[in-house]
Amino acid sequence: MMRWLRSCCALLCLMGAASVHALTPADALALVEGDGDARIATLNRLAAKPDDQAQALMKALADGAVKVLGQQVLIVADDGSTTDATTGAAVAQNDEAQDVIVNNRMRGALEAALAVRQLFGSDVGAQRDAAKLLQRAAFEEPDATQIPLIEKALAGALDDQARDSLDLALAAMQLAAEDDAKRLSAAKALGEKSRPTLRPLLLQRLEAEANPAVKAALSAALSAIDRQLALGSALSQAFTGISLGSILLLAALGLAITYGLMGVINMAHGELIMIGAYATWAVQVFFRNSLPGLFDWYLLAALPVAFLTSALVGAAMERSVIRFLYGRPLETLLATWGISLVLMQLVRSLFGAQNVGVENPSWMSGNITLLGNLTLPWNRLIIIAFAAAVLLGVTLLIARTRLGLFVRGVTQNRPIASCMGVNTARIDTYAFALGSGIAGLAGCALSQIGNVGPDLGQNYIVDSFMVVVLGGVGQLAGTVYAALGLGLLNKLLEGWTGAVLAKIAVLIFIIVFIQKRPQGIFAMKGRNAEA
Repeated sequence: MMRWLRSCCALLCLMGAASVHALTPADALALVEGDGDARIATLNRLAAKPDDQAQALMKALADGAVKVLGQQVLIVADDGSTTDATTGAAVAQNDEAQDVIVNNRMRGALEAALAVRQLFGSDVGAQRDAAKLLQRAAFEEPDATQIPLIEKALAGALDDQARDSLDLALAAMQLAAEDDAKRLSAAKALGEKSRPTLRPLLLQRLEAEANPAVKAALSAALSAIDRQLALGSALSQAFTGISLGSILLLAALGLAITYGLMGVINMAHGELIMIGAYATWAVQVFFRNSLPGLFDWYLLAALPVAFLTSALVGAAMERSVIRFLYGRPLETLLATWGISLVLMQLVRSLFGAQNVGVENPSWMSGNITLLGNLTLPWNRLIIIAFAAAVLLGVTLLIARTRLGLFVRGVTQNRPIASCMGVNTARIDTYAFALGSGIAGLAGCALSQIGNVGPDLGQNYIVDSFMVVVLGGVGQLAGTVYAALGLGLLNKLLEGWTGAVLAKIAVLIFIIVFIQKRPQGIFAMKGRNAEA
């Protein structure tokens, strides 16, 4: 008997709950007819209730599939059939049924109401999308009547990212409230967020605000955002300069060996960079056609291929031409310039004159956004780290290995090194191949930030020589300082004068610097400096 009574009580509770949340004909009619403010108020009230009939009516209204026949609200299905919005009963089609007018304001309110319904689900992606939609709508046209909906959603279980978006949406809506205390609280809350995306909203509200305290809070919030934007802009310029410096370092590091240590003015160094880039492109094509499942890892295979390809071309250059021209810089300049023309024409004949595209692996795509306006692309970050790794490897190889010892010995005093049993001709080939291989690595890196073409190396050969000369001939540390310094200086001046004038200013700076300090940033020490 008691069990039967409990069942009846539970059934009565459910029936009572259903009657509370059921869509009534009066609510349905108030949603589709009457004054705009009244309709939106009804919409917000219905959206806060877990009523499937109300949600179905709101969705149909957003889709333009609602008609009114007297006091009856009808929903028109895709097949043309009509049903009563409150009872769900089928209704015969009637030509006298009138279409419901939905203006832009009502359409925005419907989108917001439907988005709120998604916030109560367990799908994290749906929560984030709905919260973003509400935030965007609140920024474009804040509506204080939707505050109860947002507060109800915030009281539930939400993803952290969705909650952050809703907090911003709620503060934006409170800025449009009539209560001064709410507007002041919202202004302070938005000031603490310091998001650059809030700036247009704060400016708009500042112009319309009459309360001095709220205006002061809005001004303080704008000042905080402006300071953050200035910091982000400065850091963005610094990052861009370091990124350019890392590219110059990669391009000049091989030249620091062939020119700085060996005294060879290699005008074909740019073409060795270009060969490394084309080797990377060839590996990409091979992986796309033969190993599509491993395409994301093609770059790891391209690194040794680019190094070896450029190193072999450099070794062939040294053994066939340059070995006969040591000690004659002008002749090496003319000879290597001719070789550069041959290499460019050879590439045009093999691969065509048009640029080829090299695609970034997925792990090098995208970016990191910091401080709102500071965007750090992954490909640039990885290239900076790669340049640092190559620099460390070259430094250890020159300073700590037997090959490095022989290279330093031959470049400093060839006759004595030969007397000590060092095969100087072989060491010359190894050193030139090493510098050429590093140029190939530079080409592999450059392929990730731009197109690859026969003229790729021509864009970096002059800058590479400037870096080596400015840093000090034969000084790897000077090459690092010069590359990063020129990169930062160039990007700093670009913000003031433009790209062309910045390039001219950097060139004038280098000329003046070399006039005052011909040995570069780091002067060579010892007997070699006197020779």
